[in-house]
Amino acid sequence: MLVVLIGGSNFVAVRFSNRELPPFWGAGLRFAIAGALLLLFAWWRRIPLPLGRALPGVAIFGVLNFGVTYALAYWGLLEAPAAMAATFVASVPLLTFVFATGLGMERFRWGGLIGGLIALVGVGVVFEDQLAANVPVASLVALFLQAVGVAAGTILLKRLPRTDPIGTNALAMLPGAAFLLVLAAVAGEHPVLPSRPDVWTAFVYLTTVGAIGLFYGVVYVVKRWTASASAYVTVLFPVVAGALGAILARELVSAQFVAGAALVMVGTYIGALAQPAR
Repeated sequence: MLVVLIGGSNFVAVRFSNRELPPFWGAGLRFAIAGALLLLFAWWRRIPLPLGRALPGVAIFGVLNFGVTYALAYWGLLEAPAAMAATFVASVPLLTFVFATGLGMERFRWGGLIGGLIALVGVGVVFEDQLAANVPVASLVALFLQAVGVAAGTILLKRLPRTDPIGTNALAMLPGAAFLLVLAAVAGEHPVLPSRPDVWTAFVYLTTVGAIGLFYGVVYVVKRWTASASAYVTVLFPVVAGALGAILARELVSAQFVAGAALVMVGTYIGALAQPAR
């Protein structure tokens, strides 16, 4: 539940961050600080780091999951609303299910497919009005590719040797941050710090709870569930993002929103909870 709440709120926080910080610079600075904090915590608590044969895989995971994926997310959220970004991420369980079965990691389950489709229908009902908004096609493509990257990262993480979640995230965030900062330099972004209180609050939240808390929870879940079942937490992100949008942006919550949210819950139950993963 905490992973769902943090993940859904992150979309809104990124929108606030983008008000002052260039997207690649803001994302890179976020994960550089978060990775450094995790390394200090790992050193203090003597938590083992995934070195040796696990290190190359963790580095690749970091570039993909924290670098490429968040470059697409931050750039897409310059124009797209948080709820729309969360809608694309809600397709991650279905994408992960396809990847996992295609690679032979999991057996085909009709429940997983049906649950994913029901959840996607619910998300479409909830955000029908927002999907019709005037958002550039490039932003939509970037956010869809972000969802593909999240699914691929889930598969890669599941195939890595079992390691401590804190150590894994500490080392993975740093190559991802390096990728983002290099991308920011190539794009000609100017390094700046927030000056507005709301942007500072969003950035601090993204760097601490939104990065360390979220990805510790994600790694913890992925290591104990199947890849596709783990990805079902993302199905609920649009519900949280939509609710926060209603509070922060004073958007009305209609009966259509409630009906769509109910479908999302049903799809999540059928796809993940009705068939507990080992």
